[in-house]
Amino acid sequence: MAIYNKLEAKPAPKGTKGVGKWIQENLFPSVTSSLLTILSLMLLCYIIPPLLDWMAFDATWSGTKEEITNHGARWIFIYEKFNQFIYGFYPEELYWRPNFILVLFVASIVVFKKIKHIKVRAAILILFPIVSFVLLYGGLGLEVVPTTKWGGLLLTIVVAAVGIVVSFPIGIIFALGRQSKMPIIKTISVVYIEFIRGVPLITLLFMSSVILPLFFPEGMNFDKLLRALIGVTLFQAAYIAEVVRGGLQAIPKGQYEACDSIGLSYWQAMGLVILPQALKISIPNIVGSFVALFKDTTLVLIIGLFDVLAMVTLTTKDPHWLGFETEGYVFVTIIYWIICFSMSKYAQSVENRFNTDHK
Repeated sequence: MAIYNKLEAKPAPKGTKGVGKWIQENLFPSVTSSLLTILSLMLLCYIIPPLLDWMAFDATWSGTKEEITNHGARWIFIYEKFNQFIYGFYPEELYWRPNFILVLFVASIVVFKKIKHIKVRAAILILFPIVSFVLLYGGLGLEVVPTTKWGGLLLTIVVAAVGIVVSFPIGIIFALGRQSKMPIIKTISVVYIEFIRGVPLITLLFMSSVILPLFFPEGMNFDKLLRALIGVTLFQAAYIAEVVRGGLQAIPKGQYEACDSIGLSYWQAMGLVILPQALKISIPNIVGSFVALFKDTTLVLIIGLFDVLAMVTLTTKDPHWLGFETEGYVFVTIIYWIICFSMSKYAQSVENRFNTDHK
């Protein structure tokens, strides 16, 4: 009988791992890639130093407008107008309400991840929007704050959040309707999706703001923000429907046949087998639609709502702060980038968590 001696593991040969190997494989794998890497580094060296000088090293961070002596960014404008950028015209003494909603949102995410009980999760999904609305608008003993005073980042998040949450189930329904074998339901779904996708969002906002009230009885006046939410939701639902339909078409026919073979009804098959797989496949495209919607919220300015970008234009009209548009737009750009990047990274973590591929 042969006797095998246990060999000790040896470290990987030099040059097969480490920072140097990563740089070689990712930045200089070929002559073309090396040239592009060098050109990119030269461009960054040309752009970054003056940008850092303007944004940080030569910027004015405190003091008054009259004390500005540096030639960099004048961030004192952001400091002075910060509350308007974030809360719009919301009463200052009631800032605790949106701040408390933010705390509830973070706590809800933590609880939602840690507790797997379906009833607890359903309660969070139902109660959080109701509590948020009561806190923001008022009622039940709280002072009422009309939506005309909502603005800034607060309004942007409200429009985007409502559009994302409400349009998602509507989009799924229309995606299923477009694949339905019933002619009436399929025709309605196709007409809705193609019509909405064929017009820009600004057109729907005008329609929801001007034309929608004409369909209601005389004396019934819809809130302007509610009209905008209806337009944004209808617009986003059509795009979600097409994204989900793409995921449904990617599901192999054998999955449908397997559902039929074990006697599942249509809704059981969709809810338990088909839709979970389709939504998992569609996560990147769904998040892309949500990010696009978040950026499209700037169009609500057209119907007289002041989101965070509109607040920059409004605050720079102040006679005491003329000429500070650049700082305001850079600040808003950073806000949008942080939020959109966070949405993308969170979606990536969800995608990895539900990834069932065997590698």
